[in-house]
Amino acid sequence: MDWGVGNYEQIAEQLLPAARLVVDEASLNGGEHVVDVGCGTGNAALLAAERGARATGVDPAARLLEVARRLASERGLEATFVEGEAAALPLADAESDVSLSVFGVIFSPDARAAAAEMARVTAPSGRIVLSAWIPEGTISKLARASREAIGRAAGRPAGGRPFPWHDPEALTALLGPHGFGVGVREEQLAFTASSPRDYLEVESSQHPLWVTARALLEPRGEVEALREQALAILEEGNEDPDGFRATSCYVVATAQRT
Repeated sequence: MDWGVGNYEQIAEQLLPAARLVVDEASLNGGEHVVDVGCGTGNAALLAAERGARATGVDPAARLLEVARRLASERGLEATFVEGEAAALPLADAESDVSLSVFGVIFSPDARAAAAEMARVTAPSGRIVLSAWIPEGTISKLARASREAIGRAAGRPAGGRPFPWHDPEALTALLGPHGFGVGVREEQLAFTASSPRDYLEVESSQHPLWVTARALLEPRGEVEALREQALAILEEGNEDPDGFRATSCYVVATAQRT
């Protein structure tokens, strides 16, 4: 999926509280080199730059990198943004003091390769801090419905379960061979709107997942069915009878070499 389609910069604003928590957890020291893997529009990289870090953001979506560069310029921040995949980071060995990823590396098709790359570019005394969704709740169900619709339209069979980046044991098994010990704590992020329908309108018009789904489903006459399914999911999981609120749980994981 091309994360550059749609209007992800609007979606990224919803994730800023999580980015702040990840950067807080990193306990940055002035002058450290921070690498934001799957940086998107640069949430974490820009926050790190505000705190005096030398920030580098890496993402495969060229348009989002342009947005990140513009935001850095508008805010007077020094940050570098380069195109690249999590499984093949365009960085030298041990170049990063802190490797961050806010809901970015978790979408890498090859978790082991991505983890190996983050470990490779992180200095021996460095640390990795990332956030990962816990796959449950209303927003998770909404995303799953979209992915399944895309899979059916593209004629792809349902794949296996994605790597459980939220699971402490799985993360330890992933990063332990690279010399890292892992600590995990759970956090929450609330998504809000004036109503379930209004939330769906924004998501369906801006989120790259929905833009991708629409391009595949419209020729098949299947968009409305997905919208009805999505609205039912949002209404069932709504926590605010006077508007819309859905709380998603996620983890912040910190890995340091032992």
